[in-house]
Amino acid sequence: MAYAERIALIKQIEAARGSQVFTYLTSLRAGVPAQIAEDQVRVFFDHLLLLPARPVEKLDLFLVSNGGNGVVPWRLVSLFREFATSFNVLIPYRAYSAATLIALGADQIVMGPFGEIGPIDPTVSNEFNPKEEGTGRQLGISVEDVKAYINFIKNTVGITHEDELIKAIEILATKVHPLALGNVERFVLQNRMMAKKILKTHMGHEDDDHVITEVIENLASKLYFHGHPINRREAKSDLKLKVASDLPPALETAMWDLYKDYESEFRNTEPFNPAVEVNNQTTIPHQPVVAELIHAEIESARLSSVFKTRRRFALAQAPQGQQLIEELLAQGWNHSLAPQA
Repeated sequence: MAYAERIALIKQIEAARGSQVFTYLTSLRAGVPAQIAEDQVRVFFDHLLLLPARPVEKLDLFLVSNGGNGVVPWRLVSLFREFATSFNVLIPYRAYSAATLIALGADQIVMGPFGEIGPIDPTVSNEFNPKEEGTGRQLGISVEDVKAYINFIKNTVGITHEDELIKAIEILATKVHPLALGNVERFVLQNRMMAKKILKTHMGHEDDDHVITEVIENLASKLYFHGHPINRREAKSDLKLKVASDLPPALETAMWDLYKDYESEFRNTEPFNPAVEVNNQTTIPHQPVVAELIHAEIESARLSSVFKTRRRFALAQAPQGQQLIEELLAQGWNHSLAPQA
């Protein structure tokens, strides 16, 4: 379904919610890099300027993403609150990591039956991170993995003597650069600060401080596994988040139908493997393949913005065998106004 036809689904959700709806999705397609990123904040500003009034009474963000830059959620939540009296997040499917942080800034989180949020412990990287053997690819470091290593040594193994603990840290430092470990600590503090600032946009009373602390602790440390999916029942009953319950079936259906349309457009269910694409050429075997990939979309009933890249992939002979060569041909946002009624 093209954007012009998708507007009807967006307006259906707006009618059911009495709101202005923006959709915000990054690709979930395997093999296609996509994340919540700084450039998307600027795109949202153009969308918000098209609102019929400022502030609108209710703004809903239809959100699907595996996460990304941990600073962007604060910028987006602050921006939305400039343009809306009430800000809410609609989650039909996945809203992980940085997307969960955005949801924490909502007056109400509306989750469908397949909706999921996740822990907010970040995976960090800088030039000091370890590299993967063979590829040289820089590896991310999970904040909670570092903490779990220390807890394993102290609590599971039972090492508590100071000299032995120092040796355990020294072993870790031989695998991970000390400055990379320092970067982990910086991100721990930054991530918790961001979560607190975001929650305080709608939980500003002193009585809310203990609730905020508990929410952050649960999402940052107590769930243990970064990929742990949190459904709407768990989000409401265990984490005490402001999750809407007893949604009208028509709203649940409209949210899922809209997601399925985006799923088809992003081709989320079809893993992208460029080496396979080149090998499967039927016209001239092993000829380069040019692929157009969708990485992010921001839409409303007034404007569509799509970030795409065009890439050429080819196989070349190397001493260790065939090597995949990737060339970026074009990238950028494409903007389309809604057709006139």
